Amino acid sequence: MSTLLDVENLWVKFPSRHGVFDAVRGVSFTLGRERLGIVGESGSGKSMTGRAILRLIRPPGIVEADHIKLDGVNLLDKTEKEMRDVRGQRISMVMQDPKFSLNPVMTIGDQIIEAYRLHSKASKSEAYAKSLEMLEAVSIRDPERVMRAYPHEMSGGMGQRIMIAMMLIPNPEILIADEPTSALDVSVQRQVLDIMDRLVKERGMGLIFISHDLNLVADFCDRVLIMYAGRIVEVCDADKLHEAKHPYTRGLLNSLPRLDDPRDRLDVLKRDPAWSEAPSVSGRV
Repeated sequence: MSTLLDVENLWVKFPSRHGVFDAVRGVSFTLGRERLGIVGESGSGKSMTGRAILRLIRPPGIVEADHIKLDGVNLLDKTEKEMRDVRGQRISMVMQDPKFSLNPVMTIGDQIIEAYRLHSKASKSEAYAKSLEMLEAVSIRDPERVMRAYPHEMSGGMGQRIMIAMMLIPNPEILIADEPTSALDVSVQRQVLDIMDRLVKERGMGLIFISHDLNLVADFCDRVLIMYAGRIVEVCDADKLHEAKHPYTRGLLNSLPRLDDPRDRLDVLKRDPAWSEAPSVSGRV
């Protein structure tokens, strides 16, 4: 499997009144043309890892790494102007809530067209046709009506599909999806995941899927990184996630209700301070 992204010894730090807080600590992993899940509790460093790859951590936040290589080129060596060519065109990121990602005073069509023309020399008519095609690809009915609509007129599921269309229209090599289904009901979740899965396979992309939902990740991804306190504590194949060995992963799994194993009382996750001090496990292939 060819490596699209290679992250080595990534740290994300924030100065505070009590010293420097390490949000991500020594994380290393590779991404090929696969679906890589990153799971953990809130505050474990999942979203910070995704944002750090695109250098979206703003001062006073500090991003340090031995390297973050995209197709062998270190993104840390690029200027901010060069990074603008990477964001969207080569690596796209779907944020958690589309209502905060879409511009409320621009029509959806104008926003998708802008995203496409920013990275191509297409005319407005070509961009409009491409936008309609992309909305159809994410299973939106009546795309012409949606192009004329504003974000507040869309449901959560529609908003998330629109964000996926906007992020995929430049045809990136990698898609980072940060909790893309957290605000959706179960039936819409499955539809959105099926759309992402189909588009990733058709385009031969790499996908980083950030989520709290272990069962969803086990069903959808190829590999899983489990993060705790800014470090990777375990790496496993997604279809073997329920056979995980680390006590933190076992605790997360046992705290979830299961139809095939009903219990009167779910386990409470017990944390060991030693977990946060152990060195980060490598997610490299």
